Amino acid sequence: MQPGTIALVLVAAACHALWNTASKYKRGDTVLFVWGYTIASAALFLPLGVAFIVTGAQALDRELAVGCAVSAVLHLAYSLTLQAGYDRAELGVVYPVARGTGPVLTMLCALLVLGEHLTGTAILGAALVVVGILVVTGNPFASGHRHPLPGIAWGAATGVTIAAYTLWDGYGITVLHLEPVPYFVGTLLLQTLMLLPRGLARRKQLAPEIRTDAVPILVIAVLSPIAYILVLVAMRTAPLALVAPLRESSIILGSLLAWRLFHEGHLPRRITGAVIVLAGTAAISQ
Repeated sequence: MQPGTIALVLVAAACHALWNTASKYKRGDTVLFVWGYTIASAALFLPLGVAFIVTGAQALDRELAVGCAVSAVLHLAYSLTLQAGYDRAELGVVYPVARGTGPVLTMLCALLVLGEHLTGTAILGAALVVVGILVVTGNPFASGHRHPLPGIAWGAATGVTIAAYTLWDGYGITVLHLEPVPYFVGTLLLQTLMLLPRGLARRKQLAPEIRTDAVPILVIAVLSPIAYILVLVAMRTAPLALVAPLRESSIILGSLLAWRLFHEGHLPRRITGAVIVLAGTAAISQ
């Protein structure tokens, strides 16, 4: 993997950890929250997406429509599952499990379905990433107020949706040759339309929701698209099965933020897990 590609994915990972941390500050309705930041993201990045269409860099064709439609369904499932997990469990458990389950499933599918080939070092690196995530998470059967089992369940469910949209978006970028920016903007626009009926049904709650969660909505609206567009660009120059695990280095920052901001504890174990993930990331990058 080229150094420039590694840099893109690592910047994306940092943005991803920051917007997930912002999600944990949500206090209002989950559906309206997701709808709010999706609308804001679409509005912010729509001019850039239109520019690609106007200049002819991306055609308005069947491939773009199908790619965006499938991606919108998968990303919406991801967003709602993730937020439901954050409502019910710790960031420091849901986040690393979700980000770990996703690349494992993605790598398996990339190898078995897409026929991608990896070096032994890259496979070892991916395995180290998974081990590091397990160390960060801790004993899944621990008792007490903060036992991680619910978080593991929600994280795993989120990981399934991550694997699904990663594989599909990889197909859209590498096989259908869709431009990342208009592709993701189209996905955002369709997500806003899919949530429109549920959003209108709760329209009386919309103004209070905006007042309550304005800051996290804006943070996510900016950082989430940046994080994923950078990943889509990286998919053009590196195998999907390498990009997917490398981006999960975001759990290092995410775990430390969970400890610092939400007092989730177990800092030594989290740091140990982070070091293991770093080793895995270095191996994947070879």
